[in-house]
Amino acid sequence: MSENNLHSLILACDFRVDDVERMWGWLKKHRDGLASIGAHHVVLYTSIWEPRRVLVTIGIRRAGSIREVLRSPAIFEWFDISGVDDIPPIFGGEVVEKIDLYPPSPEDHVGRVVVGVMSSVHDVGALMVKVHDGLDRFKRGGVRKIWVYRALDDGHEVLILQEIEDEVAARQWLDHPDAAAEWMCQAGFGPYPTQFVGRFAHIMSIDERSG
Repeated sequence: MSENNLHSLILACDFRVDDVERMWGWLKKHRDGLASIGAHHVVLYTSIWEPRRVLVTIGIRRAGSIREVLRSPAIFEWFDISGVDDIPPIFGGEVVEKIDLYPPSPEDHVGRVVVGVMSSVHDVGALMVKVHDGLDRFKRGGVRKIWVYRALDDGHEVLILQEIEDEVAARQWLDHPDAAAEWMCQAGFGPYPTQFVGRFAHIMSIDERSG
C-alpha cells in the first residue's frame, strides 16, 4: 500500500482526557480491535498550552470502516476510559491534498508543533487554489506541512493539520495567519473546537493481519 493510500482516510477527535498515558495504554491493548475495523495507524498529539487536551488521528484503510467505528461499542469504552462525559465530535474524512514544503527528515517530529483545525469552508477547491498561491508565505511563517481532509458526510467540512517549525513560529502564525489560511478564522465557531496546538506524543502501527 502506498504512503498516499495509507493516509487517504482518517478519523480524528479532539478532546480532553483524565490521564493521557492510561488512555494510550488502553488503545495499545485494543490493537486487534482496531485492526478488525481497518485501522492502520493511530497517532496521538498532546496540547502544549492546554493540560489534558489531545488530538487523536486514526488512519483507516476503507471508507466503510469509518461507519463501523462510529457504530462500535468500543468507541464508548474508549471515551469512558478517557474520562469524557459526553462523546465529542468525531471527524471522518478523506485526504484532499498533502503538501510537504520541505523534504522529509528522520527527525520530522522532533520539536515541531502541530496545529489542527476543524472548520467549514465555502469551497474546498477554491481554498486549495489560495493555499498553493500562498505557499511561499506559508514557508516564511514556519509552516512545513499542510494536510487537508474533507469530511465524507459534508463537502464543506474540513480538517487541516499544519506542522510548524517550533512553538514561537506557531504562536506568531496563530496571531497573524496568512489570508490563504482562511480556515484559521473559523475554528471555535459552532460545533467546531478551538485550534489545537500540540506536539507528537505517540504513534502505533497496526498490521492488517492483526486480530
